[in-house]
Amino acid sequence: MDCLPIPFVCFQCGTDQNPCHCKVVGPTIGFASAIVLAVICWPASLFCGCCATETGKKMLGYPADASGRISNAIPI
Repeated sequence: MDCLPIPFVCFQCGTDQNPCHCKVVGPTIGFASAIVLAVICWPASLFCGCCATETGKKMLGYPADASGRISNAIPI
């Protein structure tokens, strides 16, 4: 996935999810959601002390997982 973060816009080329083979909306929303989730999930897992457990590790990786899911769900 080639995401070029131009200020507040991500542009992805070479995808087969739509006829023009470019995506802007999905990657941009995915990038913004990753930032918001990182600000919430990372301090939460560190302050509760659960970063050493498997649930805490999943919580630390959740922003990246959710960002990819959101980007793939929106085909434009």
